[in-house]
Amino acid sequence: MTTETTPLQDVQHYIGPGPLRLPSLPPLSVYVHIPWCLKKCPYCDFNSHALQEGEGAPEARYIDALTADLEAALPLVWGRTVSSVFIGGGTPSLFSPEAIDRIIAMIRARLMLEAGCEITLEANPGTFEKDRFKAFHDAGVTRLSIGVQSFNDRHLKAIGRVHDAAQARAAAEEAAQCFETFNLDLMYALPGQSVADLEDDVRTALSFKPPHLSIYHLTVEPNTLFAKYPPRLPDDDTAWDMLDRITALTQEAGLARYEVSAYAKNAHRCTHNINYWQFGDYIGIGAGAHGKLSFAHRVMRQVRYRDPKQYMDHALAGHAVAQEHEVSNKDLTFEFMLNALRLKDGFLVRDFCTRTGQPVTAITPGLKAAEAKGLIKTNLVHIQPTERGFDFLSDLQGLFLPA
Repeated sequence: MTTETTPLQDVQHYIGPGPLRLPSLPPLSVYVHIPWCLKKCPYCDFNSHALQEGEGAPEARYIDALTADLEAALPLVWGRTVSSVFIGGGTPSLFSPEAIDRIIAMIRARLMLEAGCEITLEANPGTFEKDRFKAFHDAGVTRLSIGVQSFNDRHLKAIGRVHDAAQARAAAEEAAQCFETFNLDLMYALPGQSVADLEDDVRTALSFKPPHLSIYHLTVEPNTLFAKYPPRLPDDDTAWDMLDRITALTQEAGLARYEVSAYAKNAHRCTHNINYWQFGDYIGIGAGAHGKLSFAHRVMRQVRYRDPKQYMDHALAGHAVAQEHEVSNKDLTFEFMLNALRLKDGFLVRDFCTRTGQPVTAITPGLKAAEAKGLIKTNLVHIQPTERGFDFLSDLQGLFLPA
């Protein structure tokens, strides 16, 4: 059941008796959402809001709201350490390095961060300027993720990006100079893109020697401009050919595919995203941010107010959470499988039981069906998608949908 909330309910509501018996709590991360962009991309369904010409993001008030939001959530995570922080958007790099420094310092002052805690900032080449990335590094960011999408001006224009190919190259070069760990985001199956075009993009990205590469298939999402005016995209056979080339080129460069859309060198996998995929917990602060928090007897999901102004007003008044609900047993099972099956290495059965509070029998019918179709392999301790299962991931995940 979803309920509208005002201030966070008494902590007893969360820690009191409930339907689950979780023997331990999973790792905890923090997600910070900064909702503003220079321009809304036509394919984007994230909670992002274009700044009006000449308008700047209200950094000071928004950070005050983030602070109030986090402080209200602290009683729910007392004593827990944080393994990663991810500042996403929107376009977080619109905020000044000083503002990012203030956000990181605010989190450090209120939560226990693990030694070597990964702190990621998303950045776009359209907000890039000389030495800005170095300033983000000096502010405490340990990992930069750059939304390049393509190094081809024609394709960048087709998907509505605000930067050009030259800016993308300059941003990638600066990131490589400033960060030991950085990620480049690419998209494929773009309007008018050929397999050769895709190869050029991947080779260009790899020329900067990124230790992490994320490559996403462009999909037309509901409630986007592309949904209203669909572009002509490459057919499925061409998209499969593109994926084959991505797999080959990344392997040649020493990047291992560890998740459906993620490739990395050893020791450079994204800790924050792995926590999502392994069904870990995360506090989500900021406009429209989602969070998942486990307690001994229940798992809760929360959503903050989406509109930036409304979010700031509510957060500063002490009640940033717009909705929250307790996740049902059936949904816990499906949500775990939906995430964990994205990982090429799969998961341990004990982790399913520990993080959902469900017995393995809850997924036994789905496992048997998946094994019969050649989509998984298992030794009763470890469950892993096969190559076929990875290729037909939606079919595999669908076998665990609640009845």
